[in-house]
Amino acid sequence: MCLRKLLVVALTGCLSAPVLAHHSVSGVFDVSKTVKLSGTVSRVDWINPHTFIYLDVKDPAGAVTTWKLESLPVAMMRKAGITSQLILSEGQRVAVEANPARAGTANLAFALKLTYEDGRSYQFGRSPDDKPTVVP
Repeated sequence: MCLRKLLVVALTGCLSAPVLAHHSVSGVFDVSKTVKLSGTVSRVDWINPHTFIYLDVKDPAGAVTTWKLESLPVAMMRKAGITSQLILSEGQRVAVEANPARAGTANLAFALKLTYEDGRSYQFGRSPDDKPTVVP
């Protein structure tokens, strides 16, 4: 009987770990601040619970810093008709507006808007129907 209880507790702990890893945007990112970045996409991770875009940003001296930009969950992206191939590809240049991480974490932000060189943009805010909006 004791072994059974121990097994149940261990299994419950293992299954709840992914839930604990998820967070609110305002818990990690400073939603009162916005940073504007321009650079080249070096990687896109189309994974749950959030997609991640890695953006190589050059400073005026030419040094490159890679920013990790968190975005919406994959399910929300797909529901809005956005796919990993549609949104970004490696080597693509974009401008990004984002909420920076709270103190203590450098080069991490939550992407609010992506703008392509041709003027197309994706706004990852909420629209009245609670979906990401795409601005042509």
